[in-house]
Amino acid sequence: MPDEETVFLWRKGFVIMNSLRKIYCRIFQAGLKVALPFLPYRKPRIIGSVRSLPEIIRKKQCGKVLIITDAGIRKLGLTRRLEKALKDAGIPYSIYDKTVANPTTDNVAGAVDLYLCEGCDCIIGFGGGSSMDCAKAVGARIAKPKQSLAKMKGILKVHKKLPLLIAVPTTAGTGRETTLAAVITDAQTRYKYAINDFPLIPGYAVLDPRVTLSLPPFITATTGMDALTHAVEAYIGNSTTYGTRQDALLAVKLIFENIDTVYRDGSNIDARRNMLHASFYAGCAFTKSYVGYVHAIAHSLGGEYNVPHGFANAVILPMILEAYGEKIYKKLSRLSIAAGLADKDTPYAEAAERFIQAVKDMKERFGIGDRIPEIQETDIPRLAHYADKEANPLYPVPVLMDASELEPFYHMLMDERRD
Repeated sequence: MPDEETVFLWRKGFVIMNSLRKIYCRIFQAGLKVALPFLPYRKPRIIGSVRSLPEIIRKKQCGKVLIITDAGIRKLGLTRRLEKALKDAGIPYSIYDKTVANPTTDNVAGAVDLYLCEGCDCIIGFGGGSSMDCAKAVGARIAKPKQSLAKMKGILKVHKKLPLLIAVPTTAGTGRETTLAAVITDAQTRYKYAINDFPLIPGYAVLDPRVTLSLPPFITATTGMDALTHAVEAYIGNSTTYGTRQDALLAVKLIFENIDTVYRDGSNIDARRNMLHASFYAGCAFTKSYVGYVHAIAHSLGGEYNVPHGFANAVILPMILEAYGEKIYKKLSRLSIAAGLADKDTPYAEAAERFIQAVKDMKERFGIGDRIPEIQETDIPRLAHYADKEANPLYPVPVLMDASELEPFYHMLMDERRD
């Protein structure tokens, strides 16, 4: 057993190393923020209907389309309008519909094989974030056929032009139609990682509310709260710009004005359209300003247990906001004003508390609990390590935390029967 002096020296060394690591994280984030104005960010061109796509595909001189979606979307018949538009225009297409929630490397390999076998030269990601992520990863593998996805994880490792990439979101939440990220799960290890590079930003985003009409209320709610998480984490981070702040504020305003309407009345076209635009603007905000520990924890749970990403974000969001404390009160107060919960004369702390409570109330209205029962206690150190590895140093969070500081959140999320 080590003596007291050894334990003291070990603890002192740990504190020093942890402090140095946090300094490194902040230097890294500061460097990225300085570089922001010089990086080739772009917004996809917004298209209002899938019926407009044949003209774009012809203009880009593409010969055959690969539609990447999932079996549920196909079964609901949501791709029919797109398929009819392509048929009427004489544009041949193939469909890969085996994408799963939290798409895997096997999904990407299967879609790549179909793309090559059918002689495709255009990709349409049609569905939620999973289908769009799979489509982006397929584009990356086509652009770099000799490189594995694992070697592209991280930032700026694709750097090659993809085939024409079009995103058609069927949920108003992921924002994948505008981001430079694709999140993929290794089929063997279940490790979930992100690929981030500018060529992954789709050329076109189709914000067609008609393809979202079949979305059930609970999925409508969780994906809407996913968009809210994107906007909030982008806004409270340390790498915002004037543009990302405006996008985040607009997204929050649109979500608070429309999410309850689409939850109660999924056939409301205007509200559906507004939620799609909210998701788009939230995506524009976080693709530049990044997210935070809500996403890092959610990704680890999605990779390990296949927990739906929007649901995980919704459960975790208020917990992390409370943990940040007064560090984010001023920024949360501005979000509170955008949401119509406070005015400019409301004290920062009060406005921030109103916002957090509004998120909790929203969860309760939508039947979203506070627990993720799949979590196994023995997995927590590894999950916290994954979250730490994803978030640090990339995410410019308001308060830095390491793996040991992230572990308690997993315990809080465990099924209450194990408390």
